[in-house]
Amino acid sequence: MPQNSPFIACFIGPRGLRAGWRAALFIVLTALLAAAIYLLLFLLKVHAAGPRGVITPAMALLNEGILLPAALAAAWIMSRLENRRWLDYAAPVHRRMGRNFLVGVLWGLAAMSALLGLMRWAGVYDFGSLAIHGSALWRYALIWAAAFLLVSGFEEFSFRGYLLYTFATGIGFWPAAILSSLFFGAMHLGNRGEDILGALSAGLAGLFFAFTVRRTGNLGWALGFHAAWDYAESYIYGVPDSGARSLGALLAPHAQGSVWLTGGSVGPEGSLIVFFILGILFLLFGRLYPQTLYPGLRPVSLTPQIESAGNA
Repeated sequence: MPQNSPFIACFIGPRGLRAGWRAALFIVLTALLAAAIYLLLFLLKVHAAGPRGVITPAMALLNEGILLPAALAAAWIMSRLENRRWLDYAAPVHRRMGRNFLVGVLWGLAAMSALLGLMRWAGVYDFGSLAIHGSALWRYALIWAAAFLLVSGFEEFSFRGYLLYTFATGIGFWPAAILSSLFFGAMHLGNRGEDILGALSAGLAGLFFAFTVRRTGNLGWALGFHAAWDYAESYIYGVPDSGARSLGALLAPHAQGSVWLTGGSVGPEGSLIVFFILGILFLLFGRLYPQTLYPGLRPVSLTPQIESAGNA
């Protein structure tokens, strides 16, 4: 088969294997590596479980402690195949990454607090009272902080790291941001308690995280925000996340009223109010971070290969 045939051009472009196939290979590698680790732990009888609809720290640490290394290893393998630096996928790592992370943490805590504050103002949510005390309070606080750092690390590196970077090399940044965010939202539908509205808010949040990467130049801000948002939601305020509550939450809240406002079993991420919060975040962040620092990536077109094949 001629090297410049339309069939070959669907797979191979000017920069080698096309972006979509590289992304698919990354996903397959991550899944295979994670499955191998799960199998090994199963044979070693290492597992974690909890009551139905409840996520325990052990479950979160085990699952995310498998997925994050699997994604990092898959990206390292892809970096060898693509002749890139492994950290390119996280966008340039520089001295501002730590500062971006800390600022993102503050924004994440404030955003979740604002969301629940608006729900309280609307009369559909009550913060409740302390559910744990003493040493248990600090123990769960630290364990859940570690767990949500792993959650944020896996999801941000996978979706706003490798996939965003790779898709952007083929179709440009914003189409890549939209595509990776659609995948991110769809992934949440796999959660037992998720619904369409919750998946849509997750996808929009993914687009916001991509926006922060574009403006800050790396994953630091998104990592901090994502971890703090989940931490505040699940540990501090104790509200459902995709239908599941976290064991050892600080508060025992109560929600009542319209499902459109409370989010129902999904939790605050399934509330219409979350879209208002995300809109405000886009506007505020855009004004405070006006400069684009993400590296420029030129889209690749199939057209030259198809035309040259047709003339061959």
